[in-house]
Amino acid sequence: MARGGDRPQCAGARQLQEMPSVHYSKVPSGTTPRSYRVHPGSSRLDPVSAVKPTVNLYTIRTQNVGEGNSSQSHSMPANLTPEYKAAEAAFRQAREPKERLACLKDMLRTIPKHKGTDHLQADIKTRIKQLTDELSGPRKGGARGGPTTVVHAEGAAQIALLGPPNAGKSTLHGRLTGSHAQTGPYPFTTQYPQPGMLAHEDIHFQLIDLPPLSSEHPIAWIGNTLQPADACLLVVDLGDAGCVEQVLDIHALLKEKRVTLTARWDEPEAQLQHDDELPDPFAIRLPTLMLANKADQIPALDDELLVFQELTGLRYPVISVSGTSGQGLGQIGPWLFARLGIVRVYTKAPGRPADKDRPFTVRRGQTVYDVAMLVHRDMARSLKYARVWGEGHFTGQQVGREHPVSDGDVLELHA
Repeated sequence: MARGGDRPQCAGARQLQEMPSVHYSKVPSGTTPRSYRVHPGSSRLDPVSAVKPTVNLYTIRTQNVGEGNSSQSHSMPANLTPEYKAAEAAFRQAREPKERLACLKDMLRTIPKHKGTDHLQADIKTRIKQLTDELSGPRKGGARGGPTTVVHAEGAAQIALLGPPNAGKSTLHGRLTGSHAQTGPYPFTTQYPQPGMLAHEDIHFQLIDLPPLSSEHPIAWIGNTLQPADACLLVVDLGDAGCVEQVLDIHALLKEKRVTLTARWDEPEAQLQHDDELPDPFAIRLPTLMLANKADQIPALDDELLVFQELTGLRYPVISVSGTSGQGLGQIGPWLFARLGIVRVYTKAPGRPADKDRPFTVRRGQTVYDVAMLVHRDMARSLKYARVWGEGHFTGQQVGREHPVSDGDVLELHA
């Protein structure tokens, strides 16, 4: 990371440095917002009415804001059947809208019908209606629909670009993808999801630039938009005096939509629950990489980052970048490739060379059958075996459909 000379800490950092990790809860209606003075060495706060509040819709209360469970709680026993659990697992893996709709219908068909599942049944029905409307398009003779808010997933993975206003998301998106997204020195330039493709070697990541998140301009559809995402890039300007409050505000907004940003990238996390508890299949957990943007303009960046982490309690992996100078941008593609466990598989027809230009991409641990599904569903259904060329195999080794594939493997599929 870049280092510089001494520099005063951001206003948010100076104001909150002696506090434990904080987040914000809404002020009751009719209550006058106030700022607070922090007593060094304690967590006692005194109201300071003469000081203009940094966040005028929130009061501060102490709490760790790490990776709390964003799921709605259901305490009644659900007695979920294996058929329902299989349908839910398939829904979590599905990326295509039609696949997700089919899985939702299976979930509704197999879920036990009793009072303990009433809420979840209603949730599933709502999702079915939303997806059905999305797939059917605008009604004949009706008004033309607005811009799409759910982007069809493409490439090796879909990555959501999140951040507060004026953090430089759109500038980064333009530099990383070559898109011509609108940028400006004013907040809320981006109004709807803007897709672009981030190239890494012979694959692409789909990078979705989303509107800035702020309680001043809530986005009703953000939860649905993040449903197909595989991960998140959280863009933060550590030189902004309100950076701490902004990021905590983002986490509060996402929690309302049952979205949790997590620092864990090692393996997809299964939702923690007891067998007799009702799960939340629509809760979203996104592994998150923080991009400390405008790094070329922030002296003592490492110190600013340490203060930010201490005040927020967030420990996301961090890359220091600059959308203006290009600093650090070359690290993002390789980082995503390694942490997401991307596996590139090339295919060939019998007697012909492998197609090395456009690999199929799966995840570490997936199999020959998963690759066949990407080639064509009919191929997967009729697949008998495959021949594989790659590290750890002898030339043209015959393997079954459940054989795990490795990065760089060449497959010859036989039906």
